[in-house]
Amino acid sequence: MATKGAAARAAARKQKDKWKSKRWFTIRAPRTPWNFEVIGETLGETPEHLVGRIYELTQHEVDGNFSRMHVKLRFRVVEVVANDAITEFIGLDMMNDHVRRQVRRYRGKVDDVVDCVTVDGYYVRIKPVMITSRRVKSSQKNEMRRLARDILLQFSARSTWVEVQKAMLSDDMEEMIKDATRVINPSRAVMVRKVQLIQSGVVPDDGMTLEEVIEDEARKAAEVKERRAAALVAAEEDEEDERTMDILAAAESLESVSGEEGEEEPAPVAEPEPVAEAEPAGDDAPTEAQLKKLKKAELVELAEGKGVDSSGTKGDIIARLTAMGDLPSAAELKRMKKAELVELAENSGVDSSGTKDDIIGRLTG
Repeated sequence: MATKGAAARAAARKQKDKWKSKRWFTIRAPRTPWNFEVIGETLGETPEHLVGRIYELTQHEVDGNFSRMHVKLRFRVVEVVANDAITEFIGLDMMNDHVRRQVRRYRGKVDDVVDCVTVDGYYVRIKPVMITSRRVKSSQKNEMRRLARDILLQFSARSTWVEVQKAMLSDDMEEMIKDATRVINPSRAVMVRKVQLIQSGVVPDDGMTLEEVIEDEARKAAEVKERRAAALVAAEEDEEDERTMDILAAAESLESVSGEEGEEEPAPVAEPEPVAEAEPAGDDAPTEAQLKKLKKAELVELAEGKGVDSSGTKGDIIARLTAMGDLPSAAELKRMKKAELVELAENSGVDSSGTKDDIIGRLTG
């Protein structure tokens, strides 16, 4: 008994893990009229295992039509090319709860099953449902069924399978039935409850090939990747520009400080600009570079001490403080009229209330 158990465990260890051998396949809609649109993915061990599988999804997932969320489309895999599973459209099915909501007391329900053949040889079974606004007699139901059957047979006999699909996926087929049966009894709602493809016919070869579709998808993916890379490079360049501006501002502040420390040394004649920067503006007023190094709280305190408006951003406060360096001297301010002083104070962001001496005192700091 022990030998038998050991053999069974050894056989179990040697058994191949089928899950690891599976791979992903892309499910694509038919060539016409969907141009091999990707509708899903599935796992499979070999391509032969995929052929015959049926994939269902709502019409809203295919064309984005919210009014058709209750319609389920059915596709069957007929061929596998590399990692792409090509399908064919085999019909649609309307959700039962949607049909039940249309049927109420004192209403009539007329349903039928119609077998149609298209021009290109597709054998299709269509199941329409007509809901009347009031109860109807059996003779009226039979006449409505006959009219609906004639409409479907005639339309299918002069249309291809692709044209029948377009009529089913839109409201065209339902409107045709509704108009035909109106003479007997106006229908409250007409629905194509179910469509089944019984036998395939001539497969159309219109539209793009699978290779062209894959190349187009790769080209679009490359364009999206390039746009993302360009946006990323632009964002990095903006960050570099901001860092460069910060470095330049720091360098200017260091140059101004070094120029103030070296006032005793004679400035070179060929470069008078550093000497101009080293001269203090006004009565020991800080330079713009020095003001940029200060925090906003320090700038607010400095502005309030000088009587300058401390509201707004750092740039606004620095602009008001640096504007005070261009003001006239105290003697010149005393010779000005009060209206001129008020205007000058308002332009400089200084409080313009009080007497002339008060305004001059705020302007001179």
